[in-house]
Amino acid sequence: MLSEPRAGRLAAWGNALIAHMVSPDDAVVAIVGEDAVHRVEGLPGESAPVGLTLALGRLRALGASGLRVALPAPGHPLGLSGPPDFNARALEAEEAVICEGAALGLVPEVYEAGPEGDVHVEVVWHCLPVREAPPADVPSLGEAERELAEALRDATEVLTRLDVAGSGPVAEAAIEAYRARAEQGREVLAPGYPLRAVRVLELAQRVGALVTLASENGHGGAVSASEIAARGEALRPVERVARRAQVAAYNSVVAERGMR
Repeated sequence: MLSEPRAGRLAAWGNALIAHMVSPDDAVVAIVGEDAVHRVEGLPGESAPVGLTLALGRLRALGASGLRVALPAPGHPLGLSGPPDFNARALEAEEAVICEGAALGLVPEVYEAGPEGDVHVEVVWHCLPVREAPPADVPSLGEAERELAEALRDATEVLTRLDVAGSGPVAEAAIEAYRARAEQGREVLAPGYPLRAVRVLELAQRVGALVTLASENGHGGAVSASEIAARGEALRPVERVARRAQVAAYNSVVAERGMR
């Protein structure tokens, strides 16, 4: 979770565009980010893949009033509402965007080419029918913020006790470096999002970074099988909480609109 999901960028800036808070060109530049190009395949009325500008305009014309994010994982269909075919593709990609009001969803497929350091990335978003139903397991911003604070405290305590690499000063430095990189040249979320959503997303990314670092930096002092198992048990619920909070942040403007 050290990088922003493409579904998050698409939903955030797509929502800003739908709310007339950014221009189509600005939205597309923010969504594409460091990738080379994004296209949308399977859009109703189009026989071939089209660019993001046309696709976002067409989705609005088809009735899309907002975009929601799904970040599913095995056994956790977070943000999804069906049908099974769409859920399966979203689970394989580990992310998706659902169009509120249009019964359509978008799943990214990423193509990479070129040597390390000069990788050319193209993204094709597959547009598919979705079921119009409440998304699975998405908390409110308030719930997400409380869960994150508790998860970070509990996980840090367990990882420190096990002397796991990734729970001390080295991890803090890595997380701060990640945040500095993430903040260069991009806004957190997009215009129109509440400050609380920005705060929740930043904390979710920080917690996700801790989980990734602790998972990738070897076993540290957790040398026994029971200690390694304890670390895994500590990290799984934290990673789940961080994903739920990210989805809550990205979906907050759509959720607020639905409560009015």
